[in-house]
Amino acid sequence: MNPYKTVAFYTLGCKLNFSETSSISRLFEDGGYAKVDFRDRPDIYVINTCSVTDHADKKCRNLVRRAKKNNPEAFIAVVGCYAQLKPDEIAQIEGVDVVLGANEKFNIIEHLDKRALDGVAHIENTHIKEVKEFVPSYSANDRTRTFLKVQDGCDYFCSFCTIPLARGRSRNQSIDETVNVAKEVASKGVKEVVLTGVNIGDFGQGDDENFYKLTTHLDGIEGIERFRISSIEPNLLSNEIIDFVGNSQKFVPHFHIPLQSGSDAMLQSMRRRYDTTLYRERIERIKARMPDACIGVDVIVGYPGETEEEFMKTVDFLKSIDISYLHVFTYSERANTTALRIEDVIPISVRQERNKILTNLSLKKKRSFYESQLGKTHKVLWEDAENDGLMSGFTSNYVKVSAQYDESLVNTTQLVRLQDLDREGLATVDASMLTVSES
Repeated sequence: MNPYKTVAFYTLGCKLNFSETSSISRLFEDGGYAKVDFRDRPDIYVINTCSVTDHADKKCRNLVRRAKKNNPEAFIAVVGCYAQLKPDEIAQIEGVDVVLGANEKFNIIEHLDKRALDGVAHIENTHIKEVKEFVPSYSANDRTRTFLKVQDGCDYFCSFCTIPLARGRSRNQSIDETVNVAKEVASKGVKEVVLTGVNIGDFGQGDDENFYKLTTHLDGIEGIERFRISSIEPNLLSNEIIDFVGNSQKFVPHFHIPLQSGSDAMLQSMRRRYDTTLYRERIERIKARMPDACIGVDVIVGYPGETEEEFMKTVDFLKSIDISYLHVFTYSERANTTALRIEDVIPISVRQERNKILTNLSLKKKRSFYESQLGKTHKVLWEDAENDGLMSGFTSNYVKVSAQYDESLVNTTQLVRLQDLDREGLATVDASMLTVSES
């Protein structure tokens, strides 16, 4: 007889992890388990981990400690990227029962009988070179927006990154199979789908099917009002894709394009597959086709060998291109990456100072972009209430807006005029237009 009835989940890391946690959650629900909150003394805890964020071991230990405090008898499973990379390390954490790698996490229910022995967790972990199956996933906790996994793994081996070691080679389903999953999402009343993966631009891996062809097929799905492309490599963001988004009624003018450094010498050291000239061309083409497009950028500071001069090249380059915000990452050492061989290590204090400089630049870029949209009319997809009786939503070009809460408008698309910016930097709207429904 199964002693477990309830299960709770905790996800660390990226949107891809959240989509996969949702799919694992559905496996439990189909098996007759009730999903509860992490604090509700569940019988099973599933912790989906990340290898990219700093201090993965510390975060994992803290979550296990919290779970055991909530329910000392609970079964605890740790899955995900950190579980693939360092299973033995996790197995030694007091309280963990099972550690499941990249392949095994989707078969978690088969491992619920494997309690830890002598304080050491049971490990199920296929070597990453053997991980070739693609498991489709999508998030389902938000009826407004869903993250749809269209690709997994990566064939790029950037010098600072462990993701190929944690997720394996680039892989995906066919376009037809992916479209069928998207139709399943559409049947649930979701209005916006965010396409996610490890390296989504590599969809098809250069064969007859590719990411551009995937977007053209998804564009015809009824019921979904918006498709948003998550992070895509600049060398894979073809002019074809940019022009298609510019003409599409469903794919929104929002791009997130990793840069990592504005120094060509640093890009070469990082083993990136583009230079600043190509990156600038991509930004300029987007803005020429879609002047109001929102463009987000990933940047790493403190990478080994990043002198003050090379860092200032990044600052100057970012100031010179028409982008909307930054995601700034402070470089941290990762085991089994080639960047560890570079001797010119940047002090932590310098890394942190450079992070502050780019974070401040991001705030200025974002404020400038928001101000450029005031007085313009955009469609907003309204989400549930936030604090103070307000609701928020995003325009198609990713401006976050707020208005007085109206339950009837949640998960509907409204045509609004952006009026002002509040103290939090959110755009406010012309309330008289909220009666005009576009959905």
